Amino acid sequence: MVDLSNIKNISVVGAGMMGHGIAQVSLMAGYNVTLIDNNEKFVDNGVSKIEVGLIKVEAKGKLGEGISIADLMANCKTSTDLASGVKKADFVFEAVVEDLDVKKNVCNVVMNNTPSHCVFASNTSTYYITEIAKDSKRPEQVIGMHFFLPVVLQCCVEVMKGEKTSNEALDIGVAIGKKLPCLRGKRLSVRIEKESPGFIANRLLIPPNIYINWVLDQVFEKNIPWEQIDADAGAGQLMPMGPCHLIDYLGVDATYNVLKSYEKYISPDFSPGKVLTKLMTEGNLGKKTGKGFYDWTKGRPKLNLSKKAGLFNPEILMAIQLNEGCRLLEEEVVSGYKIIDDVMLKGTSMPGPFSAGKNNFEKWSKMLQDIVEKTGKNYLKPCELMKNGQFRKMRK
Repeated sequence: MVDLSNIKNISVVGAGMMGHGIAQVSLMAGYNVTLIDNNEKFVDNGVSKIEVGLIKVEAKGKLGEGISIADLMANCKTSTDLASGVKKADFVFEAVVEDLDVKKNVCNVVMNNTPSHCVFASNTSTYYITEIAKDSKRPEQVIGMHFFLPVVLQCCVEVMKGEKTSNEALDIGVAIGKKLPCLRGKRLSVRIEKESPGFIANRLLIPPNIYINWVLDQVFEKNIPWEQIDADAGAGQLMPMGPCHLIDYLGVDATYNVLKSYEKYISPDFSPGKVLTKLMTEGNLGKKTGKGFYDWTKGRPKLNLSKKAGLFNPEILMAIQLNEGCRLLEEEVVSGYKIIDDVMLKGTSMPGPFSAGKNNFEKWSKMLQDIVEKTGKNYLKPCELMKNGQFRKMRK
């Protein structure tokens, strides 16, 4: 049993969608929270979003007996100065922009200005924890804690160690993860002892973008409306959103930066395609800027999904995810596939690939081999564990 009695003050660095979500559930768990950003407008907006979130929780009757929004917000402080904002922190969540230099700098400042027992948890989607902690004062107390959006609803957090992370720091991260409430049930706090960029979920979610980027470039060359690709995806049926709609929603820059990171750390095949690069260059980043694949200036775009292009096959995404899950097994990041499927379901509300993959691995392996021949993207080649189906014996 991990002793969390000395952890009372939590600082959250980054007041964006992820940061204010982590701050909200930390307040709901009873911690004193300091929300930090370098722009007062961002901090104020984050606090407003926390209050709105708590009002929704209260309306569902899940705030807790005898607990008021005013009580919780009284425990929420703000700061625009990182060094002073973490002075009394026992635990720090970092949820800043996905930029390695920025994250390293935040880590260094935090570790230079916090009590000696403070643990630093990065919410990075793609970078190695070892890399973030490398130049810090206490790398043994740096961990990764990756949440899913929206934090209050998606009941999973992945907790990962770096090369120098102590078991004690990892234990604390897992225990805090379990303590943070989720409206849909008990939070799954997953302990990952072997480092992998992207943890579990993003290792499965990012590789399909290799195929998506290739499709988008084909569509652009053929001058086909983006809606027809989202129609191919069975948007709202097979997938919650089609690929164009989803990239706009998450932010073109977020997808682009993640792919650039994977290009560097994993394979050149992750290099963003022409379409994504063009949108980035133009500053058309989707919902956040009002324009991306679609026009968001008047709110959520109304898409005509009546016509399909016949160029995008969502089943290939599941094949790629199964292949990546099998790679995680081969690399011994996880010992069984059940935890992969659990993370996907709890974190993304989508089923993991193994349930369907047990019966489709031969078909999906052939699909991937065909895609490699079409695209020249060798990273998508099916690994041995997928091709031979031996993963079926590795449930736990």
